[in-house]
Amino acid sequence: MNKISFTIASVEKETGLSKDTLRMWERRYGFPAPERDGVGDRLYPADQVERLRLIKRLIDQGHRPGRLMAMSPEALQTLPTRHLQVATTRDATTDEAREIGDCLALIKDHDAAAFQQNLQQSLARQGLGRFVTDTVAPLTRRVGEAWEDGRFAVFEEHLFTELTKRVLRQAIASLPPATGRPRILLTSVPDEPHVLGLLMVEALFALEGAQCIPLGPQVPLLDIAQAATAHQADIVALSFSSAFPARRVPPALFQLRELLPADIALWAGGEGMQHVAQQEGVNRLFSLKDGLDALGLWTATNSEAKKA
Repeated sequence: MNKISFTIASVEKETGLSKDTLRMWERRYGFPAPERDGVGDRLYPADQVERLRLIKRLIDQGHRPGRLMAMSPEALQTLPTRHLQVATTRDATTDEAREIGDCLALIKDHDAAAFQQNLQQSLARQGLGRFVTDTVAPLTRRVGEAWEDGRFAVFEEHLFTELTKRVLRQAIASLPPATGRPRILLTSVPDEPHVLGLLMVEALFALEGAQCIPLGPQVPLLDIAQAATAHQADIVALSFSSAFPARRVPPALFQLRELLPADIALWAGGEGMQHVAQQEGVNRLFSLKDGLDALGLWTATNSEAKKA
């Protein structure tokens, strides 16, 4: 008896997951893992289709795809139902939540001009600090979730990112130049192209008076170390997105820590650090607040050292 298999078009109909989402999950998570027919087209075994149905149902209840992909089919069956409607109703009473919903709708409608205007109005009303923490950070998280579960196409996520980067860069450029310490070099390692996290941190650090040295993303480790020395940096701050493979984070941090002078601190933050163990000589930052707390501690510690 032949094993039953489904084409990607059939899986799309059976599960409600788009073809783009299925391909993206395959690349990112290694599941689904389709076989190939004689001409190279994907064929999905029936057990994988059943698992995809279950995953789609759990996503609709509010679970995150990244977590679900790592679980066995048996473990998926035991997950409790999450009640999204209550949280959505409660969140919708805040102005920030309504604005975020409006921004998401504008991206989905492909109205770039109106989206950018909304961001600029929020920036003018909130000021740069609150704009980063109350608008850009939650909006980035919502867009990431929509991209993960297939509600946003790749080009829609790119549109959001590019327009938001534009607004943040303009706002940062308008700040008076900082002259104090610390000097913080901001970048990411090779194969980590996401830069929004770096821009959010740069904005908050600059508002606190730190001198920020942005190198942009995907800088080779040796170049990061050389730049840190050349700029007399006190801190090197790296950003790791959830899309960066977690297994590659510790080796990169270990190598960079070895390359950096001992008196230059190494900070690593972002969603990609959530499941990375503590390493000697590395300060893990799980949120923007953690970054500000670390900056405050550095400033206080070094002020006391100067007095002594």
